[in-house]
Amino acid sequence: MKLGLELGYLTSDSPDPITLAKEAEAAGFDSVWVSEAWGSDAVSLLSWIGAGASRVALGTAILPIGSRTPALLAQTAATLDMLSGGRLVLGLGVSGPQVMEGWHGVPFAKPVTRTRETVEVIRQVLRREQRLEYEGESIRLPMADGTGLGKPLKLMLRPRRSEVPIYIASIAPQNTALTAEIGDGWLPFLYSPDQAAGIWGPALAAGATKRSLPAPLEVAPMVDCALGDDLPRLRDQLRPGIALYVGGMGARRRNFYNQLARRYGYEDEAKRVQDLYLDGRKDEAAGAVPDGLVDEICLVGSEARIAERVAAYREAGVTTLIVSPPVDEEGNPVSGGLEVLRRAAS
Repeated sequence: MKLGLELGYLTSDSPDPITLAKEAEAAGFDSVWVSEAWGSDAVSLLSWIGAGASRVALGTAILPIGSRTPALLAQTAATLDMLSGGRLVLGLGVSGPQVMEGWHGVPFAKPVTRTRETVEVIRQVLRREQRLEYEGESIRLPMADGTGLGKPLKLMLRPRRSEVPIYIASIAPQNTALTAEIGDGWLPFLYSPDQAAGIWGPALAAGATKRSLPAPLEVAPMVDCALGDDLPRLRDQLRPGIALYVGGMGARRRNFYNQLARRYGYEDEAKRVQDLYLDGRKDEAAGAVPDGLVDEICLVGSEARIAERVAAYREAGVTTLIVSPPVDEEGNPVSGGLEVLRRAAS
């Protein structure tokens, strides 16, 4: 099982991402990943990291497909892959209506169809076998209702690789099945290795029956980590991040992460976290995140305890474990934490 480092978003007090990427390289990590929501953009941050770190693969986790046209996603993939010497992993996802409609001003409609068609267009552009023409349900190129002057074009840049790996972030059954069908990799979030077979097994199996790609699906969950001996305080470092997603990343009636926590069996707890969070009581919402959920979806505790949990991810079929930089009981980065994770995964 390979290790990836999740650097998340760039903030005003973020540690130097290039320093962290080089530390990951030295510790034997295979990849470095950056996120995008409504703060820093992933492409600029990943370009900066790629210019300073020479070996690790560079992943977007994730680029929301509604924020860019499929052709621009393909242009971005070709450019980053060429500049990095063939190290890009293009991670894509649908995000949610809160971000797509509220921030980007684009409709959140037919996410499964949109994902399939976006991936098809990206691959068509990168292969450069013909000028770009596409007749889909959500994507039509050239567009049909414009000036009528749209022209089929071919990517000017000859990509370093015509098959850049495309990983898809999904947690709901339909999109997970689609991921197993058309994705090079899968980027699940709030992933429980203990419940993976029951929660996602049927969807992954259904998608696999339609898969035409030659390689098996890579499984690469993103996992937060707190390392140390005081387990209750370490859990407290991780609760706010979980509360953000379970409680506030979406509307009360449509929050994919809240629905996932309920599917894990935390029905009452997920409702309470969401109610508190949406009422503006974020600290209380974090405090309401149950210990069991923290332990299921995070790496938390001593080195020995983390090694046990890493083994559970391996046994669940994870091929790359994408881990955030470990923090201690005070929320500070752990010196040598990446080496600890490498030992745990070896």
